[in-house]
Amino acid sequence: MTARAFITGLAGTALTPEERSFLRESDPWGLIVFKRNIDSPDQVRSLTASFRETIGRNGAVLVDQEGGRVQRLGPPHWPVYPAGADYGRHYDENPATGTKAAYLGARVIAADLVAVGIDVDCLPIADVPVAGASAVIGDRAYGDHAEKVATIARSVADGLLAEGVLPVLKHLPGHGRATADSHGVLPIVETDRATLVANDFAAFRPLGDLPLGMTAHVVYTAIDPLAPATTSATLVRDVIRGWIGFRGLLMSDDISMGALSGPIAERSRAAIAAGCDVVLHCNGKLDEMREVAGAVPVLTADAAARATAALERRGAGQASDRAALRAEWRALMDAQADAGRASA
Repeated sequence: MTARAFITGLAGTALTPEERSFLRESDPWGLIVFKRNIDSPDQVRSLTASFRETIGRNGAVLVDQEGGRVQRLGPPHWPVYPAGADYGRHYDENPATGTKAAYLGARVIAADLVAVGIDVDCLPIADVPVAGASAVIGDRAYGDHAEKVATIARSVADGLLAEGVLPVLKHLPGHGRATADSHGVLPIVETDRATLVANDFAAFRPLGDLPLGMTAHVVYTAIDPLAPATTSATLVRDVIRGWIGFRGLLMSDDISMGALSGPIAERSRAAIAAGCDVVLHCNGKLDEMREVAGAVPVLTADAAARATAALERRGAGQASDRAALRAEWRALMDAQADAGRASA
């Protein structure tokens, strides 16, 4: 695979001539779409097809479609989906039906995505929030202890894969304890290593076989007092690849986020040097996109192998009766909600 080691955003709902030229010249591994890129199902299908036609291969197209506060495809063309914490509450009522609801909910989301040419969802979240942490994770999380979070996250990942959509495990090795929002500032976590391993990192360990993962822009001083996970070779090697055992393609979180400092090119080189396989750049600013493309290499042999292994799992699901799938999921959610109210 000769793609360059980055995932790019775009400015609007259709490729501009300048973006087409950039994509042909730089050959990014993938594209990520946001609300600014989304108008209607037909338009999204056209955009994803245009991206792939321009780069000359079936490149990955990503989106953050979690439900709750983080949902890029929404009304009037797509329904509102529940936040992760809703599945956590159903799990508390009945673990078996809670995990089934999470699985079916992910399948319903994935069916929406497949229909418009999106084949990667930045989900599940395995972050474990703690009291006093920033609300940036909050109700996006499935729960507040590792075993529950990992169980629901596995169900979500399995649901996406059942429809042929690749899951992205985030945010490795854990954003739940951060007291600041990494979109704006760099969170510093000063918790001791033993606590991190037992509570934060532990939720990710059972999910190390997932095909794709995303780093956290968070400093864990007990492990690396200076660099966040995204640019820390120690964290990538010893924690993400080592103790957690994550074997998939590892991408940075958005390299343009406020948690990181320095020029975009410098950030991108630092992420690759630390062990990220690809750099994620989301804001669609063409000057920054060019900086990223100029700073990152073609996928290394190991990264290319992980990318190929991931993409081989894409599209492996079977086409579903979307209406029947949605009805089954909705009935389960309603039944669990009724049971919860009755026991309150």
